[in-house]
Amino acid sequence: MRLLTLFLLVILLPLFGNAQKITIYSASSNMPIPNVAVHNKDKSRSAITDFDGVVDISAFSDTEMLYFAHVSHMGLQRLKSKVIKSHFLYLEPDENQLSEVIISVSKWKQEQKEITQKIVSISSNEIALSTPQTSADLLQNSGQVFVQKSQLGGGSPIIRGFSTNRLLLTVDGVRMNTAIFRGGNVQNVLSVDPFTIDRTEVILGPGSVVYGSDAIGGVMNFYTVQPKLSSEKEKHVYNSNALVRYASASNEKTGHIDFNFGSKKWAFLTSVSYTDFDDLKMGSHGPDNYLRNEYVRTVNGEDVIVQNDDPKKQVFTGYNQINALQKIYFKPNGNWDFNVSLIYTETSDYPRYDRLIRRKKGNLRSAEWFYGPQRWLMGNFQVSQKSRSILYDEMKITAAYQYFEESRNDRGFGSAILSKTKEQVDAYSFNWDFEKKLNDKTTLYYGLEYVLNQVYSNGSELNIDTNSIEDAPSRYPNESTWQSIAVYTSLKRKLNEKLRFQGGLRYNRVILYSTFDTKFFDFPFTEANIDTESVTGTAGLSWFPNTMIQWKLNFSTAFRAPNIDDVGKIFDSEPGSVVVPNPDIKSEYAYNGELGVQLNLDTNLSLDLSTYYTYLNDALIRRDFNLDGVTEIEFGGELSNVQAIQNAANAKIYGLEVGLQYKFAKNFKVNSQYTFVGGKEEDDKGNLEPSRHVSPQFGTTKVSYILPKLTVDAFAVYNGKLDYENLSSSEQNKSFLYATDKKGNPYSPSWYTFNLRTQYQFAKSLKAIVSIENITDQRYRSYSSGITGAGRNFIVSLKYTL
Repeated sequence: MRLLTLFLLVILLPLFGNAQKITIYSASSNMPIPNVAVHNKDKSRSAITDFDGVVDISAFSDTEMLYFAHVSHMGLQRLKSKVIKSHFLYLEPDENQLSEVIISVSKWKQEQKEITQKIVSISSNEIALSTPQTSADLLQNSGQVFVQKSQLGGGSPIIRGFSTNRLLLTVDGVRMNTAIFRGGNVQNVLSVDPFTIDRTEVILGPGSVVYGSDAIGGVMNFYTVQPKLSSEKEKHVYNSNALVRYASASNEKTGHIDFNFGSKKWAFLTSVSYTDFDDLKMGSHGPDNYLRNEYVRTVNGEDVIVQNDDPKKQVFTGYNQINALQKIYFKPNGNWDFNVSLIYTETSDYPRYDRLIRRKKGNLRSAEWFYGPQRWLMGNFQVSQKSRSILYDEMKITAAYQYFEESRNDRGFGSAILSKTKEQVDAYSFNWDFEKKLNDKTTLYYGLEYVLNQVYSNGSELNIDTNSIEDAPSRYPNESTWQSIAVYTSLKRKLNEKLRFQGGLRYNRVILYSTFDTKFFDFPFTEANIDTESVTGTAGLSWFPNTMIQWKLNFSTAFRAPNIDDVGKIFDSEPGSVVVPNPDIKSEYAYNGELGVQLNLDTNLSLDLSTYYTYLNDALIRRDFNLDGVTEIEFGGELSNVQAIQNAANAKIYGLEVGLQYKFAKNFKVNSQYTFVGGKEEDDKGNLEPSRHVSPQFGTTKVSYILPKLTVDAFAVYNGKLDYENLSSSEQNKSFLYATDKKGNPYSPSWYTFNLRTQYQFAKSLKAIVSIENITDQRYRSYSSGITGAGRNFIVSLKYTL
């Protein structure tokens, strides 16, 4: 009884304590609005909303008229007595003033209407409502990023027909791509904790001028939450959030907690999240090819085939993960800011499911195939200064160290040998960025960057019968280095009231050095020493002739310099093939043009269209190769065809993106996104074939019902079909990933899911989100993925804020 009384007090006391507090929301998004000014008629009393849109109005009398004002919303006046009854208020957006702030394009804040490229912006409120299990799911939920998964512990984004090492990933402005980011699927986005993300911005298209190598198809920028200082009226501020979540399809159990303490000059933020996934269950209606009818177990030291009692259960997909973040913020005065952050994430071992369903001569090929723990540590120190110097108005220094660790473990069916490779990367980076407003119409941005990656790799073979360990080939040449030195500048100019220009240039030098161990392979070379230079540029216009329309036109170039994965990797790319090192490669270049238009047809309807074309020259791709005339070598106990990464092709990628928003009633709105991508690349004989990372057409349509305490989203997610003829030759050889058409050929079927999500605010301190995903229990698998999507999935999330 005492425990029940204590629980009720914890829940109910905040309700009484907040009787004189109200929350102010935006009518367009149902999101809280910070910095709303509240005052009485003669302005003798005033208040302002905090970061959560909450304001204390106890200083006003119940009979007073209150006036609400915000820079991007229409003003409003209400009697305090009426406001108190509802505890909330809505402000309508002022479309003439509202312009979203974007950071990614120049690393400095800019209004969205000035940006000449297509940007996807996802706020923390949108992230919270979508309840993503990982940051890969966060990107997919936007409806504008395609995500491939080889296992439950996976998520490799595809943007505009490019993926993996042709996309750049940053966290708080720090480059996360390393020298071993591969052309195959990359899962590093999993290391970013969605609970700590304040905002995500995705640049669709090249971003090499500001971000350098790899930013060919797009840039994904994650900005983590910032510690909060106390306000002028408060000596200290304390905030805490606790969240628990359960999902039925994977028996997911997640817990998260964070604490923020702030004074006038110092603020501290601590966050910890833990997630545990069981094996994922697929849906009931779809291709039988996807069912998990049997799997391998080791019983008394012997590998045996076990019939699956529940073929919809994807045995060996579960794993767990922990994420931790610590931030310290110091603001001694109005001109200086100091930020220190430490992020650590670690997974358990997690099976690579697509390798566990491969077959050889009709039987399952592998007894074990799993990644060892994926670990990521980042220490980041940032300094910002505002100045009246002739050189800059604001300066930012970012110095970071990152540690990456990953490993691969593979044992064939019936074999006693577990092959193991382990990779570690020490990554150092330094950025020095400047902003200078030359006059009322022109702003200059410039900076320099240095990046150093040190790669360590080793291989071994464990005999599981005798526990003896022997040396084996490493995946990469050990103690390799990759360095990047760059300077850049970009210019933003207001040509007139309706036309904006933005352009820039970057010079980049990349130096790579590796030495090859010939103990296991008699290579005709002993080292790779690549020193390459690149110059990239961008130029674009943003034109808004009236309030109804905005045009965007942009031309840009981008590059990707060879990394250690390209030059020195040894691995089995597919059954019967082995990739070997190739030190004679150079950078690949992309040339891109895009045109976009946004139509604000009225206050309730807007339409966004973008089209683009990208030409990739000297593309680094895997092709058949020879080592001094030798085209086959023994690897992993079998004779394998020799392949290597080469500048062996060109590719042409094009596409169309369409977005629609329509508010058809006060509390109802619809949002829809559709993406079409097409493209061809050269094959071994110089003929054109479908590009491997060109995804099927995909999109989302969402209808939202928004009330002050209740939000309901009904949405559909859909993907088009890719016939056998539209698969690249490398995908045609992976029949175990796909369904089978009437001719017996692999293909990727179209699919859809219907979903329902509700969010209810019980009190200021307590919020619940209940979702039903894949209501019709479809059995589907996204293009090129090795794991089938979740079947009907019930998700419950509770968040308590103190």
